[in-house]
Amino acid sequence: MTSNERAAAWWDRDAGPVVRPYAMTGGRVPAAARFDVVATVRAAPLGGALPPDLQPEHRQILAAARSPITVADLAAELDLALGVVQVLLHDLAVQELICLHEPGRASAVPDENVLKAVVNGLRAL
Repeated sequence: MTSNERAAAWWDRDAGPVVRPYAMTGGRVPAAARFDVVATVRAAPLGGALPPDLQPEHRQILAAARSPITVADLAAELDLALGVVQVLLHDLAVQELICLHEPGRASAVPDENVLKAVVNGLRAL
């Protein structure tokens, strides 16, 4: 098998590189590092240079997050799968290189009085 044939085996014409997301995350999945897609990410102010062991994708995230950007927008801008971006964001959060603002959560069960008021309002229509 020639080197071109070996390279073609790892490249899907429509999907792009087949192994790259797995290699970027070291096989990790976003289960422990799941960020809300509408969470806002901003690069933390740095006093010095970036750590030398950052992957190019980490650097791209930091460059894109100079101003606040959502997790979903980061994935779209970098053309990476959302799960990959979540794992990479976790790496940056552990190193305190990003600031993350999660959106507020609505309470699980609405107040009964509010529901009754809504029903009464609908009946009045």
